[in-house]
Amino acid sequence: MRRRFCRPPRLAASLPGVVGAAPVVPLPAMDAPGRRYLALHLPLLPVEAAGPAGDRPVLVWRAEGPARLVVAVDAAAARLGLAAGQALADAQAILPGVQACPEDPVAEAARLGMLGLWALRFTPLVAEDPPQGLWLDITGMGSVFGSEAALRDRALAGLARQGHAAMAAVAGTAPLAAALARAGPGGIVPPGGEALALAELPLAALRLPPEMLRALRRLGLERAGDLLAQPRAPLARRFGAGLILALDRALGAAGTPFSSLRPAPEFHVARDMMEPLITRAGIDAVLQRQLLPELCLRLAEAGRGLRRLRLRAHRAEGGLQEIGLGLGLAGRDPAHLLKLLHTKLDTLEPRFGFDRLELLAEETEPLGGLQAGLIEGGQTERDAGLAQLLDRLGQRMAVWRLAPRASHWPERAAMRVDPFAAVETPQGWGDRPRPLLLLKKPEVVQVLALLPDDPPRRLLWRGAWHEVIAAEGPERFEPEWWRDRPDRPVRDYYRVECADGTRLWVCRAGLVGGEPPPTWFLHGAFA
Repeated sequence: MRRRFCRPPRLAASLPGVVGAAPVVPLPAMDAPGRRYLALHLPLLPVEAAGPAGDRPVLVWRAEGPARLVVAVDAAAARLGLAAGQALADAQAILPGVQACPEDPVAEAARLGMLGLWALRFTPLVAEDPPQGLWLDITGMGSVFGSEAALRDRALAGLARQGHAAMAAVAGTAPLAAALARAGPGGIVPPGGEALALAELPLAALRLPPEMLRALRRLGLERAGDLLAQPRAPLARRFGAGLILALDRALGAAGTPFSSLRPAPEFHVARDMMEPLITRAGIDAVLQRQLLPELCLRLAEAGRGLRRLRLRAHRAEGGLQEIGLGLGLAGRDPAHLLKLLHTKLDTLEPRFGFDRLELLAEETEPLGGLQAGLIEGGQTERDAGLAQLLDRLGQRMAVWRLAPRASHWPERAAMRVDPFAAVETPQGWGDRPRPLLLLKKPEVVQVLALLPDDPPRRLLWRGAWHEVIAAEGPERFEPEWWRDRPDRPVRDYYRVECADGTRLWVCRAGLVGGEPPPTWFLHGAFA
């Protein structure tokens, strides 16, 4: 008869009593109390990522050293006696006609990421739980779908329609929900029942290292409740802090990283369609009559203005399309937002139709209502109108403005900035006249002068001679030693006026009498 519990003498003092004799004592919740998580486990993801199998049973195998082990089998192969963990040779001997596919972690990760984007239809916060799981933060979403059970069933039905077998569980912590889904019982853990639910789980559901699991089993510790009944300090000394951290995260006593696939929006509105939307007219109608007015109303009630908006369209057969846009100044005018979205909506590809549309306000800022011709921050209605015009132009072309830069080198003295960005002029910038237009690439010209250091008297530019009737200069520019190469020549600039009235900005690069000899360039033209 096998003994269930055998404790070495050195460990007897560390783990007193019989396993399971002490009651399970819940630890105080420390990880975002009140939050609810739905965990989805995809046990056949390796098989499903391998592609369509046809009529033959399918298994997926992996090479571990010299051995080839089965990591997953489909339902047909399982019914015929195959199981994960078997040697590939044994599985092929049991079922010679099985289709054996090598494991493809890249395809599995891509499929998991695609399903994570699909799951955004249930909540804005979805995180991957590799290699075969997803976490959904469904806090407050139960009432939207009727109940947490209804939300869970809807997620499982959606995965089944896409050909994915899945198990699901809901709990107050993401690790506990994932452990319940992996272990098979699933279900919904009521708030405060995390410790009792965890106690019934096998230790393998906690994803502990295999060597740690073997050591725990040798001591007769089979379930999480066996660990919860033991003193924590001896467990930490014997098995390390990782074991205690896994328990604490499952119970909510320690925080669990939750890396959402998309950032949480500040405001979020959505509509589920009874029939998928295929036509552009239907999409426009939902946006114009429902989503945009509802979102702008919520923004107005909160005293906020929109700066960055995202439209998320979920396809009925699975898949997701997103459209993003930004506003120069905060606003919440539905008509203006619809105009900005109008052109981008042409990029949507409904295929079999969109069954859910969402609008997410990803970035907002305080914004008061119009009063006496002013909006919050001292901006006028005219400013708001200009901002809307620039927003519309920005959907078709790059919109920018020039701003001064702290540099005396001509081609670095200005830079492109956002048209709504605050501009600060460096001290001394613009004290001397400069051309309104600088050539993108200065053009070489030939110059005639009375003496080498004299201003130009005639210019040969683009095949024609230009008589100079007036010149002013030189104005010397030294290279910026902290960013220029050491051999960059100095420049002497002249403002010249030609006989035909053209006013040019020319420069001599290099010193007279130096090596190599100086070269003349035309760099810009005055208005």
